[in-house]
Amino acid sequence: MLRIGVDMIEVSRMERGVERHGDRFYKRFFTQQEVDFCEKAPARLAGRFAVKEAVGKAFGTGIGDVSWQEIEVVCDERGRPFLKLYGAAQELADKMGLSTWEISISHTDTHAIGFVVAMG
Repeated sequence: MLRIGVDMIEVSRMERGVERHGDRFYKRFFTQQEVDFCEKAPARLAGRFAVKEAVGKAFGTGIGDVSWQEIEVVCDERGRPFLKLYGAAQELADKMGLSTWEISISHTDTHAIGFVVAMG
């Protein structure tokens, strides 16, 4: 089985969310590790948000069946991003037989994109 997902977001959406909601915004959409790694940089966070949306698209369910916190984007020592799933997100991946995930993130000052390939 092969599933893909892609999402693009305006960086300004992250900026507006932080301006309106402060730390509550970070806690709703990101793990502490993601916030720390991104140093709260809106473009970097937007890339992770786009990956999370892309995962929902690869599932074919959107984010509604899983929480934002159950999809985490972390990086290895060289900065290569990879995906960690927890709770309902991991259960859904297991149910669908999706065991291997590859992700890619890119951003400019104004937009970020996340691309996901899931295989099983």
